[in-house]
Amino acid sequence: MNTRRVNGQLFEKMLRNGLANLKQHREEINALNVFPVADGDTGTNMCLTLEKGLRFAQSSQELYPYLKMLSEGMLFGARGNSGVILSQLFSGFYQELSRCAAANVADLRNAFIRAYRVAYRAVVCPVEGTILTVAREGIERTRSQIDRRTTVEALLSIYIAEMKKSLAATPDLLPVLKESGVIDSGGAGYIYIVEGMLKQLYGEELTDAIPVPAAEPVESADGSVSLELFNENTVFEHGYCMEFLLQLMKDPQYTQRFRLDTFIEDLQLYGNSIVATQADRRVKVHIHTFKPAKVIKAAQEYGEFLTFKLENMHIQHAEREQKLLEKKPHRLLSVVAVTNGEGMIKTFEELGCDVVLDGGPTMNTASEEFVTAFKAIDADAIVVLPNNKNVVRAAEQAVALANLANVTVLPTASMAEGYCALTMDMRDSEDIPLRIRQMREGAQSIRSVSVATATRNITRDGISCVAGQSIVLENDTLRAADDDPFEALAAALHAIEGLDERECCVVFLGEDAPNADEDRLTALLEDVNPMIEVTCIRGDQHIYRWLLGIF
Repeated sequence: MNTRRVNGQLFEKMLRNGLANLKQHREEINALNVFPVADGDTGTNMCLTLEKGLRFAQSSQELYPYLKMLSEGMLFGARGNSGVILSQLFSGFYQELSRCAAANVADLRNAFIRAYRVAYRAVVCPVEGTILTVAREGIERTRSQIDRRTTVEALLSIYIAEMKKSLAATPDLLPVLKESGVIDSGGAGYIYIVEGMLKQLYGEELTDAIPVPAAEPVESADGSVSLELFNENTVFEHGYCMEFLLQLMKDPQYTQRFRLDTFIEDLQLYGNSIVATQADRRVKVHIHTFKPAKVIKAAQEYGEFLTFKLENMHIQHAEREQKLLEKKPHRLLSVVAVTNGEGMIKTFEELGCDVVLDGGPTMNTASEEFVTAFKAIDADAIVVLPNNKNVVRAAEQAVALANLANVTVLPTASMAEGYCALTMDMRDSEDIPLRIRQMREGAQSIRSVSVATATRNITRDGISCVAGQSIVLENDTLRAADDDPFEALAAALHAIEGLDERECCVVFLGEDAPNADEDRLTALLEDVNPMIEVTCIRGDQHIYRWLLGIF
């Protein structure tokens, strides 16, 4: 075939073939899963997400109405990280073709470009070496290889070939993939979808014969949630995780003047770790709260729920603690790190930590927790990153209690230091002393800066502050205080010597820091050092609004 244009009906056939191809390779994709979500279900989640979109969308001769319904259906059906990213890719695809009755090759090229850009924006902390990289590099390398004579078949063939090259290189970008000897599972799944679409154009229609198992409910009457982990004597200190999709309503009983930024401000009164996005008249929300009823009331001022999920995070935390008892695979060198905040925990896992202990708001991890972690590890050597000066001694005591000679405690005083230590780890090397030395040097090489709220009046290091002000610390040195956290940080950065010689800065956004902080922080740092490269990561850590590692 020499297809030049794709309308709604043809695209539906192509995508159904893509789903069939994905299903045939589902278990293969599931087997590729590694950290950060080692639950083996990437293939299943992608299948369920795409299947939901196809079931939701009604056939249409014109492309744009079909894509609109498809993207909405995938939003409803998105499951897991892989499913969410997949739904964002198709959301971007629709956004580019939202007025297109039939797409030519140039339209499709632009749609694939828009797809990855939307997906990147949707991820708080985009990680290279994943489906995002595969989608981005694939089309960026393809765009220069097409011209007016290119057919849709040729476009997809080139796109697939370039994505496969990118997929093969993902272990070089994500160390945990190389350590496990696998490629990125989400990227592999996405390629199978596009391959199935191409096969349809060549007349190879696949049979959708492999059923996708139904997703288990989050909670059911038969006790699928570990209810024994929560009882009348439990100290409830983690709150709830809420996720919902809100349909904004036009009925006069609802408030009509909805603004996303104002809504987020209202939600901040009741919780944190807020992520809210709007697509037309629907709003997707994630929030951690102790007062779910107040969040529900605030949302219902504007509309009604299409989907809703409420989870007890205390149970989630307890289940994570139970996982510490599971035996880990053998390593030459394993890393145990202490962090707090869901984003920070995930970041350290992605960097290759075998055990990440949640230190809680005060980072008071007990020696017993380290001992339990050591028992779960099978390694020639173990490195511990306490990531707080108050945890170092507990870690060292745990080594003595466990009577282990192969454990090294690197006295990292902040999570930023621990992060830098991990990025310097030479994971391909079999030289354990060299790896430990590199990690130690990495931790020592950075300038660690933190921004928090003062809890009392104090004068220290020549700086005075009052309770409620934003204060900036460089390690343990108080550098600045101001009512405005940005002004405080700016003053501190100008007071710290040698920052103009630094090349990189990683900024961890705390649980109360909105994503909108990223642009202002980048500009502020570039004002101090125009050549510095800034990376912002959603850490969701407690107490500190921002943690900076400058190196």
